[in-house]
Amino acid sequence: QVQLVESGGGLVQAGGSLRVSCAASGRTLSSCAMGWFRQPPGKEREFVAAISRNGITTYYPDSVKGRFTISRDNAKNTIYLQMNSLKPEDTAVYYCAASPRAAAPNTVRILPGEYDYWGPGTQVTISS
Repeated sequence: QVQLVESGGGLVQAGGSLRVSCAASGRTLSSCAMGWFRQPPGKEREFVAAISRNGITTYYPDSVKGRFTISRDNAKNTIYLQMNSLKPEDTAVYYCAASPRAAAPNTVRILPGEYDYWGPGTQVTISS
């Protein structure tokens, strides 16, 4: 079992930056591929970023590439999402997710169904 808790959400003006964190308990995150997803108001949950178990491989959709950076600190059992140049369309509830499924250490997972554990989410609101 893995318990995930996101933090760091809030209200930011367009063009600003924000870093959200995801702390884990119950299992070491070094055994998990990790990801961030978001759900904008009235829309489906969408993929935002992924990082492999060893932290070497990352992947982003075009909508956030170059603006968002996912990272992990396995010693702190925490992952981060640094968000820069924020836009109003980035407004959403942001969720972190963990996938302990066996895979090569540099594998990333981008589909929600590939993740087994989810945090409750943190609200990020970008004002124009």
